[in-house]
Amino acid sequence: MTEPVRTADLRVSDVERRAVQDRLHRAVGAGQLDLHEFDERLQAVWAARTRGELQQVTRDLPEPPPPPPPAPRHRVFSGTPGGTAMRALATVWACVVAVNVVVWLLVSLGNGGPAYPWFVWLAPSGAVLAVLYATGIGRPRP
Repeated sequence: MTEPVRTADLRVSDVERRAVQDRLHRAVGAGQLDLHEFDERLQAVWAARTRGELQQVTRDLPEPPPPPPPAPRHRVFSGTPGGTAMRALATVWACVVAVNVVVWLLVSLGNGGPAYPWFVWLAPSGAVLAVLYATGIGRPRP
């Protein structure tokens, strides 16, 4: 009778080699390997024929530490309906102001001198949005 094949003697696939390669990439990112050692181990990974040979490549590497949690993102507007409305109104207002300023610049350049700055009539609506935001509408809670 034939003896069963040990797990360490089983042939490896490219998928398994890529998994070990990814593990080595994480080890370099965590500072556990330098680039020279990474290159040597990577060559050994792709030369490996059995699982035992693959295990030897990462045998001395501890699991890398978990990535740090993402930094809290500062939000300008809250996720409430008031925040959504303020975000939409502020975006529309900013776009209207930008279009008006660009048109004013083009007209001023075409006339050879500055034209009447009609975009200043948008300032009161911007002031209303600023007062609403200052009173807490749409602002995230600390």
